[in-house]
Amino acid sequence: MADHPTACLVLADGTIFYGRGFGATGIRVAELCFNTAMTGYQEIMTDPSYAGQIVTFTFPHIGNTGTTSEDDETADPVAEAMVVKWDPTEPSNWRAQGHLVEWLARTDRIGIGGVDTRRLTRAIRQQGAPHVALAHDPDGKFDLEALVAAARGFSGLEGLDLAKEVTCAQSYRWDEMRWAWPDGYTRREGPAPKVVALDYGAKRNILRCLASAGLDVTVMPATATAEEVLAQSPDGVFLSNGPGDPAATGAYAVPMIKGVLDAGLPTFGICLGHQMLALALGAKTVKMNHGHHGANHPVKDLQTGKVEITSMNHGFTVDSQTLPAGVSETHVSLFDGSNCGIKLDGRPVFSVQYHPEASPGPQDSFYLFERFAEAIHNRTKAPA
Repeated sequence: MADHPTACLVLADGTIFYGRGFGATGIRVAELCFNTAMTGYQEIMTDPSYAGQIVTFTFPHIGNTGTTSEDDETADPVAEAMVVKWDPTEPSNWRAQGHLVEWLARTDRIGIGGVDTRRLTRAIRQQGAPHVALAHDPDGKFDLEALVAAARGFSGLEGLDLAKEVTCAQSYRWDEMRWAWPDGYTRREGPAPKVVALDYGAKRNILRCLASAGLDVTVMPATATAEEVLAQSPDGVFLSNGPGDPAATGAYAVPMIKGVLDAGLPTFGICLGHQMLALALGAKTVKMNHGHHGANHPVKDLQTGKVEITSMNHGFTVDSQTLPAGVSETHVSLFDGSNCGIKLDGRPVFSVQYHPEASPGPQDSFYLFERFAEAIHNRTKAPA
């Protein structure tokens, strides 16, 4: 490097990557993953599913479209930090409201540039998602022994319930719909079937897709009980994405889901919601070697043979070998064959591992929201 390093990334095995720090200063300790998306870095950093993680971007040019408040998936960034190849450049996009570096500093998130992200990604693929410590000090003073110890002392995500940390504090209504030219975000109006969305770390665009599908959405905290959910008299229930170990969150979410299923309500889950629906139906989840994180993941719909290009962000997966009788696998990853979707036979209950709202295809998977809305409409029209 032309001058002294101002940031360093330390892996638990003692490997050190030096680089240039930007954004906030300080130290972050987390699990390290990589994301293969070429766009959407602000969406990624504000996705609650990234709680407890530092994101390595394999695409080298991160930051060139700047930042805009319209692209935040939650009020504040959730990913601990970012690792990039090249330092962020000046924004060049008509929607930009600010610079990525300034945005990171304002939101207390660290970035490190000048890192060999190809080498780092290979290490993650081969050895699994490591525990790391990332430090940014403008003076370049690092206590490497303490950083290694911090990385080794990180407990990891397995067995960790993070949904409680990112969920809403109280229930609220949601009526904002998907962004559309030239009006931007608009509001859903008029009467509509009512859906309760359980917030395990819900992305805003998922809620927008539900509203755009013609549904009246009420968001409830992750810890809501079946009695509290059913007291809303919903016509359907949605289980959101979120971070952490699904088995840990399932300790309180699974009983709620079982109560909803017993009530016969149409149910739709995404990501963590998919995994917890599987747990409620009797399957098991397992920790993946390095997870799936990116916007170019091909998924096959086993019912239609169609291949969807999807966005993914998960470090745990449903073990398809544990799906009980009466539960069918509907989607699989064409990268590694892992489970990407299930349904309860004969019931309007289904879920997917990927993020249909993220538009990488760009609209390959929007039919899932329409399918959910159709199942709700069919139920509300059915004779008593």
